[in-house]
Amino acid sequence: MRVQLFIPCFVDQLYAETAFNMVKVLEKATCDVHYNTNQTCCGQPAFNAGFWNEARDVASKFIKDFDNTDYIVAPSASCVGFVKNYYGKLFENSSLHNKVKDLGGRIFEFTTFLTDVLKITNYGAMLNAKATYHDSCAALRECKIKEGPRKLLKNVKGLELVEMVDNETCCGFGGTFAVKFEAISIAMADQKVNHALATGAEYIISTDTSCLLHIDGYIKGKGLPLKTMHIADVLASGWE
Repeated sequence: MRVQLFIPCFVDQLYAETAFNMVKVLEKATCDVHYNTNQTCCGQPAFNAGFWNEARDVASKFIKDFDNTDYIVAPSASCVGFVKNYYGKLFENSSLHNKVKDLGGRIFEFTTFLTDVLKITNYGAMLNAKATYHDSCAALRECKIKEGPRKLLKNVKGLELVEMVDNETCCGFGGTFAVKFEAISIAMADQKVNHALATGAEYIISTDTSCLLHIDGYIKGKGLPLKTMHIADVLASGWE
C-alpha cells in the first residue's frame, strides 16, 4: 500500500524522531512510504488566528503537494482534523472544491490509518512501563478518535495502560490560546498532569505532539516524575 507522509511543523522542528518512528511502523506493516520534500504547513495557525486569505494560500500549496491518489498519513490529529473539517470552508464555491473533497477522504491520522485502513492493532512493540492516555481535543472532537489508540496500546507488551480522571478534558494548549490566555492554559496543564500523576503512571501518551509539548513543558518546569511520549514512539519501541 502506497502512503504519502505529511509531517506537521511541530514534528518537523521538534520531534523528528517521532516522524522516523512512524515510518518504521508503517514499513513494518509493508506500506510503501513516500515523502514529498516540497511540503510545508497545512495552514492551520494562520486560519486559527483569523488570517483566512493567508491560510488559503498555504492550503492551496498543500493541495498541490498532495494531489495524487495515495493515502496521506500524519502523526497529528490536529492537522488532519483541520484539513478534513476546514478546507471545505476555505475553498467553498471554488474551483478546488472537488480536490478538497478528494483530499479529505485520503488523509488519515496515524492511529486511525493503522486501525481502520490497515486493520492491524499489534505491531510487536514492547515497553515495560505504566502509562495513561491523553485524548487530544483535535483527536476526540475533530477526528472522532477514541478507542483506536487504546487498542494499539493494549497490544504493547509490558505496557500497563490506566485511565486518568477527566481524560477528555483539554490540556490547555490550544495553539495561540496558550499564548493569549497563559494563566488559564497553565492551570489546565496543572489539572491534566495531576490527574495523570494520580494514576501512578510513568508516561502520558497521546496522538498529538502539540499537546505533549505543552504538558512536557509544565512537567519539566515543576520537576515532576512523569514523561511524555507520542504513540508512534511507543509502537516503535522494543523491536529486535
